[in-house]
Amino acid sequence: MIFSFSRCNPGVRRSLYALVFTIFVIISSGAQAYTIYVSSEKDNTITIIDGESLKVLETVKVGERPRGIALSNDGKTLYVCTSDADHIEVLDLESLKVTHILPSGPDPELLVLGPQGKYLYAANEDDNMVTMVDIQKREKVTEIQVGVEPEGMGISPDGKWLVNTSETTNMAHFINLETLKVEDNVLVDQRPRVAQFTHDGKQVWVSSEIGGTVSVIDTASRKIVKKIGFEIPGIHKESIQPVGIKISKDGKLAFVALGPAARVAVIDTSSFEVEKYLLVGQRVWNLDFSPDEKRIFTTNGVSNDISVIDVDRLKVRKSIRVGRLPWGVVVRP
Repeated sequence: MIFSFSRCNPGVRRSLYALVFTIFVIISSGAQAYTIYVSSEKDNTITIIDGESLKVLETVKVGERPRGIALSNDGKTLYVCTSDADHIEVLDLESLKVTHILPSGPDPELLVLGPQGKYLYAANEDDNMVTMVDIQKREKVTEIQVGVEPEGMGISPDGKWLVNTSETTNMAHFINLETLKVEDNVLVDQRPRVAQFTHDGKQVWVSSEIGGTVSVIDTASRKIVKKIGFEIPGIHKESIQPVGIKISKDGKLAFVALGPAARVAVIDTSSFEVEKYLLVGQRVWNLDFSPDEKRIFTTNGVSNDISVIDVDRLKVRKSIRVGRLPWGVVVRP
């Protein structure tokens, strides 16, 4: 039997329509609700932004020079690489207090969590090590020797491989997370910064800041299948410096932050061709998607703001002022 509002008297019908509309609004609002977290290395802060209104909610003090940040799997905790403090701070996102610290080597820059959320892996720029940390025990498990000035940290979707980039050695190191050994080293262009796996795990994309390219590496063969270059009219080649990379869940688009060029490149992942360059803030560093991937947010280190990109229309919609030298960004559903 199908219920029809038309059979109700007008007063009841209006009430039912109002109830249905209210439920729809609640469900829609819940689906869109998210929070953006931005680290600012000059101010030693985390800026917290409401994803719906795009208003700054809070600014929280943390340790010296926060850069790489990552969310716990349950979304209750933010892990912060406080690079000049030489440790990782654990920020409780309910109380907005740093509850404790986790060990790392000197100058941790980027970090990544394993799929189970038990272990954290941090690149320590000053001692050429990747540190593995047991989050619950709050202790260092081991250190893995890599190249000079490690930074990028990409973990495969199946949790079997960690790819670390070394800025001075110009390599992407494939670390087996069962043996905790480096099994392969792939030479890429100068000063690799970020490693990002595709969601199917078949490729890892590595940005080379000074080389001005992104190397697309086949995960199985460890061979570079494509090097993507960039050309922007009116911008000197040396100013086009790829850093942050984000790839859509459907695998169709990749977004690459181009540093001093103040652009984000939008790349068709099937053809490896740049579809568009989006003008954002100055010295764009890193990026993250909203949960529905309708927006992508960029940290702009020199203009001290983040840019909001409409992914469907490939347009920059807004900039939001944050702390000085914004570096890392993550979005919590």
